[in-house]
Amino acid sequence: MSNKKSNFLAIAIMFFLFFMIAFVTNLCSPMATVVKQQFGASELMGQVGNYANFIAYLLMGIPAGMLIAKFGYKKTALAAVVVGIIGISLEFLSGEIESYGVYVLGAFISGLCMCMLNTVVNPMLNILGGGGKKGNQLIQIGGSFNSAGAVVVYILMGALVGTVTEATGISDVTPALFLALFIFALAFVVILFTKIDEPEQAPVQLSLIGGALKHRHFALGALAIFLYMGLEVGTPTYMISYLQSPAVGISMEVAALIAAVYWFLMFIGRTIGGAIGGKVSSRAMVGTVAAVACVLVALGIFLPSTITVSVPGIDWANLKVIWVPVPAGMAAFLLVGLCTSVMWGGIYNMAVEGLGKYTAVASGIFMTMVFGCAVMVAIQAALYDKIGLYSYVVPLACGAYILFYALVGSRVKKIEEA
Repeated sequence: MSNKKSNFLAIAIMFFLFFMIAFVTNLCSPMATVVKQQFGASELMGQVGNYANFIAYLLMGIPAGMLIAKFGYKKTALAAVVVGIIGISLEFLSGEIESYGVYVLGAFISGLCMCMLNTVVNPMLNILGGGGKKGNQLIQIGGSFNSAGAVVVYILMGALVGTVTEATGISDVTPALFLALFIFALAFVVILFTKIDEPEQAPVQLSLIGGALKHRHFALGALAIFLYMGLEVGTPTYMISYLQSPAVGISMEVAALIAAVYWFLMFIGRTIGGAIGGKVSSRAMVGTVAAVACVLVALGIFLPSTITVSVPGIDWANLKVIWVPVPAGMAAFLLVGLCTSVMWGGIYNMAVEGLGKYTAVASGIFMTMVFGCAVMVAIQAALYDKIGLYSYVVPLACGAYILFYALVGSRVKKIEEA
């Protein structure tokens, strides 16, 4: 009975951490608006905090896995929360002392925290679920909490920025930053006083990285996560640019509201994935949605722009739905959100199957691969400037590889341990 209670509390904490990850990560995009006002920054410079988050994954992914291997999941999670408190505090301080550099530093440190927490929650939920379908189910439910955190922060930030005629700076969103600090403080206390049964980890050795990568299904899975970021983020990002083009003529504000539906559909998809994850294998789930995603992206590219449909946009600041006529291909891109919603958890579940002592360092490698977002989205950006919607061959190729991984590359092959 006590073991079940301990597992329940541990699972609840992992869900809570999933929520935190999305809440803090998604602060960066709306923060760009107030950063531009506060420091007179350009659009590019306003988004640097967002990029800093992903650069942090590149630098911290493998070290985070090593921390887990040496100190365990609980201590690593506690350390991550402290790092997060430092990062958010610096973001708040940057507004008080009028320092753009301090803001970027705070965003980068917050990204280190998010990487560490991600490295903790994914393997822990998989372990607590015993791997397989149950492990996948818990990760999918955790993903629902993650999407809920994103929705909450957009509602909150939209309301805060929307209450002023002209955003004067970071002081306008102080409540959101204080809420993030409160969440971190609460998480620290709850984790500190909760017993978490730590799985056995191998000693910290650089050879662990090579050992993990010897498993073909893991190495191919790490590449799948790298490319997944291009499909998940690239699909809605350039849809906003296309909606604002002369061919469509929708304002930036309305285009952003329409694109927000993509993330809401991810929340719906993850909720469904959590409900059925215990009955459907990761291979079947990811294979199905990858195939559908490829079809939807292809439709988005090739459907004539003269065919239009009305799609909803979510006005988070006023909590209302608006309907806007757009080319049918854009509706197809929105529906990709339902497909990408369950891919992360499913790919992770397949990739770490049977890794045993390499699981912690494998999780760190996975977090490093999140940097694929910056790489693939940049490649698509370069193509978009030249060939417009045909640049979506990038997310289409990413989806095709994920389909290959689910059907072929994820199959576990036994290897001889040295």
